Amino acid sequence: MIRDHDEVYGRSLPFGERPALILIDLMRAYFEPGAELYMGSRDCLDSAARVLAAARSAGVPVIHTRVAFGPDGVDGGLFFRKVAPLRHLVDGGGPLGELMPEVAPGPGETMIVKQYASAFFGTVLASTLNALRVDTLVIAGVSTSGCVRATAVDGIQHGFVPVVVRQAVGDRDLRPHEANLFDIQAKYGEVWDEAAVLERFAPPRTVQGPPTV
Repeated sequence: MIRDHDEVYGRSLPFGERPALILIDLMRAYFEPGAELYMGSRDCLDSAARVLAAARSAGVPVIHTRVAFGPDGVDGGLFFRKVAPLRHLVDGGGPLGELMPEVAPGPGETMIVKQYASAFFGTVLASTLNALRVDTLVIAGVSTSGCVRATAVDGIQHGFVPVVVRQAVGDRDLRPHEANLFDIQAKYGEVWDEAAVLERFAPPRTVQGPPTV
């Protein structure tokens, strides 16, 4: 007998007390019409910008990532050879390697330059999160089936609860986008709607007592 999927993978991880927000690779390469990596939509960018604003208001640490390679992409190894459009991100990638202005890093926010899908691989992300005593990593960015998924998987392996913001991640194909959100929720983390994350980041409501006489 094959057990029902929800029975096997129905557990949830709690949202912790010390979250951080990571914005993955929200570069012009994905949002510039005509670019080889162009996604065809900016909906996830708009959502990510709203989540970023809420995180800043709540004092949540923010980390940005972008992809850049050295000459000939030698630091990208086989990944660089496999994914042809990465050649546009050699030597910083020029304009295509720039982060979109809607989510540009603010003062004091960490920038991580990476060469592979996971924001953890070969970077200081884990040690930075540990130094901040983070327990929950809220994830936004692109692409769902690539760098978002890889970061979520590595996140749980490093001891952080990955919370992927459904509306704030995107892919150029809806099929891998939905399939990977399904799989992340089942095995590697949590998938939350933007509204729930914004509510979590909102300041606590104060209850007004009766007027004093």
